[in-house]
Amino acid sequence: MERTLILYKPDAFAVRKVGATISRFEQAGFEIVACKMIQLDSRILHEHYAHIANLPFFPEIERFMSSRPVIAMVLKGDGVIARVRNLVGPTNSATAPAGTIRGDWGTNKSLNIVHASDSPEAAAVEIKRFFKDEEVFA
Repeated sequence: MERTLILYKPDAFAVRKVGATISRFEQAGFEIVACKMIQLDSRILHEHYAHIANLPFFPEIERFMSSRPVIAMVLKGDGVIARVRNLVGPTNSATAPAGTIRGDWGTNKSLNIVHASDSPEAAAVEIKRFFKDEEVFA
């Protein structure tokens, strides 16, 4: 069984789609094995976005992602990473198809409702970043 990390971003709360998003993941057959609300600080944001932290637009992302608490969640299931990526849709909500989470409720590349791990390697690192081993229940 594979695991993936989901982060419900501030815009998911703004448009009140956290519950509906969780429902889509549950209807797809995924098991929630960890979940918590956290406030992201500069340290964790620089670590999570290390691949873009040196770019000029990063301060805007940092302000947005720290503007309110987010929900971090671990989902488990067969092929969960690829299947979640299909449910979520492309990063840019403006090009995401209707029926995907980002296509239905996102706005653009930043306001795209959730972050989802993009590979098994990334999922392992990201889950460890946001959860202690004893906080993941399967």
